[in-house]
Amino acid sequence: MRRLHVLVLAVALVLLAGPALAEKPTIGKPCVNCHKAQKDVLRGKFHSASQKAQTLQMQVGRHVWLVRFDQATQVVGAPEVKKIPRKKEIAVHYQMRQGEVYAKRIILKPPAKVPEEKLIKTDAVLRLVQGKGGEDVLLDARPPRRYHEGHIPTAKSMPLAAFQKLKDKLLPRDKNTLVVFYCGGVT
Repeated sequence: MRRLHVLVLAVALVLLAGPALAEKPTIGKPCVNCHKAQKDVLRGKFHSASQKAQTLQMQVGRHVWLVRFDQATQVVGAPEVKKIPRKKEIAVHYQMRQGEVYAKRIILKPPAKVPEEKLIKTDAVLRLVQGKGGEDVLLDARPPRRYHEGHIPTAKSMPLAAFQKLKDKLLPRDKNTLVVFYCGGVT
């Protein structure tokens, strides 16, 4: 009877463990726009951390990675692991130790740096919103559902997921035309 319980427990653990390490993605979909998959590097979003267990969870696609960290783990972009904001994009450079993933270095995605000349002034946005922008284009980059819930009246819907499909239709041929994207989150 005891062997049966142990066998059932072992099977349950295998089923609950999900995909094997090699089957899990190591780079999230948004990350592939700027990065390529690298050996011993995970790229995704920070989910949570346990200081007591010295583990963090990060989301890579639909999978969650459990990563151990210790005093030797270097954190770039935050004072320490517990100060990393939830859903922040991170890269974890890791090594395997006794079958577990250990973070050597955790790098937070830095904020985007936009040159001053590329920033739009409030009066120019007001003209776009009022439809007085001439040939200038205002594009809503949120998902279609959010666009239909409400949008700036002069904006056209161009969700990121449909960019390749819509770019020839919605982006102006003249590269000097002002194009303004807006979304519902931090940029």
